Amino acid sequence: MRVLLFTGKGGVGKTSLAVATALGAAAHGHRVFVLSTDSAHSLGDALARDVGPTPVEVAPRVLAQEVAALAELDRSWSEIQEWLHGLLSSDTDEMVAEELLVFPGLEELVALRAVREVEARGDIDVCVVDCAPTGSTLRMLRLPDVLRLFMENFFDMKRRAVNAMRPVAQKLGAGRLFAPDSVFEAFERLYAEIEDVREILLDTGRTSARLVVNPARVVVDETRRSFAYLSLYGVATDAVLVNRVLPAEASTGYFARWAEREKSELAAIEESFPVPRFQAPLLAQEPIGVEALRRLADAVYGDRDPAERFTDARPIRLEKRDGRTRLEIDVPHAMQDEVEVLAHGEELLVRVRDAQRRISLPASVAGRSIESAKLDEGVLVVTFAA
Repeated sequence: MRVLLFTGKGGVGKTSLAVATALGAAAHGHRVFVLSTDSAHSLGDALARDVGPTPVEVAPRVLAQEVAALAELDRSWSEIQEWLHGLLSSDTDEMVAEELLVFPGLEELVALRAVREVEARGDIDVCVVDCAPTGSTLRMLRLPDVLRLFMENFFDMKRRAVNAMRPVAQKLGAGRLFAPDSVFEAFERLYAEIEDVREILLDTGRTSARLVVNPARVVVDETRRSFAYLSLYGVATDAVLVNRVLPAEASTGYFARWAEREKSELAAIEESFPVPRFQAPLLAQEPIGVEALRRLADAVYGDRDPAERFTDARPIRLEKRDGRTRLEIDVPHAMQDEVEVLAHGEELLVRVRDAQRRISLPASVAGRSIESAKLDEGVLVVTFAA
């Protein structure tokens, strides 16, 4: 089953393009399931009909569902949360305690379990996921690595220590400070489920992220960071969808200066994202309903199948090797003397001949000096100092 993850800065039209993609894929004969894992669901708003936690057919060969993220979280987290809640002061407000005891990214990650359930149906070809805005999506991507580090290095040791200390603690009246076995078992189940979701996210053979961006400076800057983080966490981005592009007739008159600024941002998008880019025009009215969203899909993809993998390549790759962070960038046909690399705060500027690429760096790398930048058979390898 093909999985497409749509994310972008809030307000860029992510949901509309996710649903349009689902409808476009169905028009090419695919059986499609579109899921919303964004806690601020808007599938129903885009389709102008009710969509809820139960799958509903919204068009021929298209099912839609808004995942009840809190219910999914409660199913996995309630036992752990109940114990943690007991550790908090009795003065803590009940609602405040519940909010404090949800790890950032956990709600979105648990909601993605719905992708496994869609696959288990056996009758779906493409699952389109309307993810939370990029900030939440990136927190979600960090969480599996944090949990794996804890499970591999501390979990068993912590469990043995708790089992040894619990009898003593109970005699001293401090037993509530030590989690019972049921909490450890619940944590193990949660970790196993999150690992299953992680395998789906990192399966580049079937899963692709699609970034939705508007031609506006703040949006472009955030989307560059998102592209870098997706690369860092191993999620393949196969396309960038540029939404709400001004029509050609807007280049004169009142919108002339706006169009000129947009032209500059479109150039920045071209140099920032070395993957296929598709444009959606700024429409006279918001695309709401199945027919309007089908027309939007036609405007974006033309005759191409939206479920297609638009690139198999991962043109930007971040990895750790020998204690150093390496950034690999595909620059085919370039020569060493044609390449210039400059670190500038949170960005890396890469010039190849007359072309320039701006790459936002993750926080763990930003600010570090460049140890080396070498070409190796068409791949620029930038190594950062430890």
